[in-house]
Amino acid sequence: MDKKNTFPPQEQKILRILDKILKQNPVRVVIESIIPRVEHKLKKDSEALLTWEPVPLETYGKRLPSEIRSSWVFVVRARSETGAERHPNSHQRMMSYRSSGDLQVFTGEKWRSNRLISEPEEEIGRRWVSIPPQIWHQAVAFTEDWVVVSFHTVPEEELIEERPDPADARLTRQRLYLDKHDCNEP
Repeated sequence: MDKKNTFPPQEQKILRILDKILKQNPVRVVIESIIPRVEHKLKKDSEALLTWEPVPLETYGKRLPSEIRSSWVFVVRARSETGAERHPNSHQRMMSYRSSGDLQVFTGEKWRSNRLISEPEEEIGRRWVSIPPQIWHQAVAFTEDWVVVSFHTVPEEELIEERPDPADARLTRQRLYLDKHDCNEP
């Protein structure tokens, strides 16, 4: 059974600010204009489990918390699990925007489920997840493609994704989200 997400007071404050900004109509118009492009990328690449595109920060106006340095729209393929990843250089805050899914976080012992829904009037803990740097996480989409909006504490050109190396799970491979190539290819 899923537990409702609970956040420390400072994190709640940040998530409430982001949540309020994302509910503004001009912001939603921009997000809605990005989603079809990201969905198209997913449909075009049958091997991809997810696709993404950065959201220009100016979309959000001047009310963003100062630690937010980039934002993204992700689409996770229906009935898929993205596999473990982490961001060594960024704190990620993610909101379920359309459909629903499970953003699982590894606690060091087991995967903890965070089932998220996209109902704007629901509690923040049912729609948002907060993932500090270096924490393994993976997205699981249910029966429909899952659209999420994500905020990071590094600029888009610096956001690193780290995944276990397929040849040796004790090692990791890194890549920049804006670069299709690994950062540390052998």
